[in-house]
Amino acid sequence: MDYLHSISGKKTILGIHNREPNAIPDLQTNKISELTSKKPALYSADFLFLDEDVDNRWKIVKECKKKWIEGMIPQLMLHVVAPTLEDRGVWDGGVQTKLTDAQWEDLITDGGKLNKIWKLRLDTYAVYLKYLQEENVPVLFRPFHEMNQAAFWWAGRKGLKGTSALYKITRDYLEDIHKLNNLIFVWNIQDLDYEWEEYHPGNSYYDIFSLDVYNEDGFTKFKYDKMLDIAGDKLIAIGECAVLPTVQELIEQPRWVFVMSWAELTFEYNSNQKIIDLYNSEIAVTL
Repeated sequence: MDYLHSISGKKTILGIHNREPNAIPDLQTNKISELTSKKPALYSADFLFLDEDVDNRWKIVKECKKKWIEGMIPQLMLHVVAPTLEDRGVWDGGVQTKLTDAQWEDLITDGGKLNKIWKLRLDTYAVYLKYLQEENVPVLFRPFHEMNQAAFWWAGRKGLKGTSALYKITRDYLEDIHKLNNLIFVWNIQDLDYEWEEYHPGNSYYDIFSLDVYNEDGFTKFKYDKMLDIAGDKLIAIGECAVLPTVQELIEQPRWVFVMSWAELTFEYNSNQKIIDLYNSEIAVTL
C-alpha cells in the first residue's frame, strides 16, 4: 500500500487477468511478455467454479506466491456460484442467477441459513488466503466485482442492505474470524451506470476503488472525476478493460494506480502496436 500510494498520480501499473483454465495459471501474462518484451507488474487470477478450475485452485495460489517473489503484485477474484447452490457449478444459472429478496435477507442476516452457508464458503477460500499470509504474500482481493452488474447473483442491489452489505460481511469475517491481514480489498464498479454511491461499502471497508471500463465511450474525464470525487485520497484503478487506455489518456488521468486488461480481450480489442507502445511507455510500471 505504501508503494501504491507513492506512485499514485505519477505512474500506472500494467497488469492482465489470467482467465481460465486455472491449470495454466500464467497463460495471458506470458502472452504479454512474448509480445512486448515486458512483463506485467500485476498478476490476476480467479478461484472460479468449474470442476477443473476448482481442482486447480492451488495452482493459481502458488502462482501468486511465485509472482510476488518475482516482483509482481498478485490479485485474486471470485466468480462465485450462489450460496443456494454448491461451490462447484456453472456460469449460466450458477454465477449468473438470481436470489429472491427473502433469500437475500437471509444471506445478510447473521445466523441465517444462507449466511451460514456463505461463511462456510469463505472458510474454503480462507485456507488459500492463509497460506499466502503465512508466506508473507499480500494480495489484492476483489470478492464482488461489478457490484452494479445485475447479471450476477450478488450484484445490482442498492443501499445499505444491498450488495455492499455482503461485501462488508465478507471482509469482517475474513479479518475478524480468520485473522487475515494480508488482503488489500478492492471495491469494484462497472461503467454501465453512474449510481456508484449506491454500492459504497464505507471508507473503512475498501482500500482501492476500481472501475471496469467496457462502455464504448471509454476513459472519459467524467468517469475519472467521479472516481476521484468518491474515493478522495484513496487509490483508484481500472479494474478491467477490453480496450486499453492510450499513453496520452494515462498522462491526462494520472491517478489510475493500475490498469488490468481482461485476458484474451486484451489481444482482441487492441492492436499489437498499441499494446507494445503502452508497455514501453515512461508512465507505465512493468516488472
